[in-house]
Amino acid sequence: MTKKPLILGIETSCDETAASIITENNQGKPIVLSNIVLSQIDVHKEFGGVVPELAARSHMENIDLIVEKAINKSGKKINEIDAVASTAGPGLIVCLSVGLSFGKAFSTSINKPFIAVNHLEGHALSPKLSFDLDYPYLLLLISGGHSQFLNVQGMGKYKRLGTTIDDALGEAFDKTAKLLGIEFPGGPQIEVLAQKGNPHRYNLPKPIFNKGGCNLSFAGLKTAILKIAKSIKSEQEKFDLAASFQRTIEEILYKKTKIAFSEFEKHNNLKEKKFVVAGGVAANNKIRSVLINLCKEKNYQSIFPPLEFCGDNAAMIAMVGLERYKLKKFNNLNHPAIPRWPLDEAAAFLKGSGVKLK
Repeated sequence: MTKKPLILGIETSCDETAASIITENNQGKPIVLSNIVLSQIDVHKEFGGVVPELAARSHMENIDLIVEKAINKSGKKINEIDAVASTAGPGLIVCLSVGLSFGKAFSTSINKPFIAVNHLEGHALSPKLSFDLDYPYLLLLISGGHSQFLNVQGMGKYKRLGTTIDDALGEAFDKTAKLLGIEFPGGPQIEVLAQKGNPHRYNLPKPIFNKGGCNLSFAGLKTAILKIAKSIKSEQEKFDLAASFQRTIEEILYKKTKIAFSEFEKHNNLKEKKFVVAGGVAANNKIRSVLINLCKEKNYQSIFPPLEFCGDNAAMIAMVGLERYKLKKFNNLNHPAIPRWPLDEAAAFLKGSGVKLK
């Protein structure tokens, strides 16, 4: 029997130190043997957000232990690993450098190929860890650092249809939570508070709602939250503002996703229409519900990776590594950390934001 590739994935783009071992079965479907993620919430809590230098220090203190745990849990031995895949960008450069350097050193020590992975490509391929998913499909990536609609046409073939021109959606959730006095990381708590509030109490702005194609903007919404939050005098008003924010996000994503569907259909001859939502914000149940209902309206198959693969993790990095290993697409050990690294490098740029408004 032919030996199946065994890939070590390493992820340190922000504030999670993660390592994973994956392989595949006889049908070529990925098998996750281990997926270890160490969160740094306690490290950054008192600062109300991620401090890059502290995040990098935590990565350095823990990366070897996390990789060891991933290998031990997989039941495999170091000399069985066929390649090492590390996130090279985008992300915080001081954090990226830790995992990238470790991955290069590890691959050298076992004399196996090194693969530099784009973090966004990890999210793009993350549903393949759990679903039998063929190309093409439309991806909505919504996380703390990124908000994009991507036409995933094949391995290494990505066309960006829309992106945020300012804040990422996860960042908007976290900043809103901070303004409401919710302890970091507060973004996931917005949905919980919203259940206690009146979603129609506040009429919040929806930037570029009626223009810009399926591009997104959340900075104006955050500014409106800032102004209202200063005048809040009761817990109920806080609940109402959280609910109004949640409703506004749902309405923005509903409309922009409909536009993205139309753009996606223009670029593909589709037998099946598939829509994937990935990234940390994909864990928001209300957003899931709205997008699932939209998919039913437009005859799309809706796909959400399991929660463990929504946020930053190393299994998705190993998944890219596995695909690239089979294609023999390896990288030199001088590959740099790239803090800004779009998947669609042909996308038009506007004021450095990577957006062309229609």
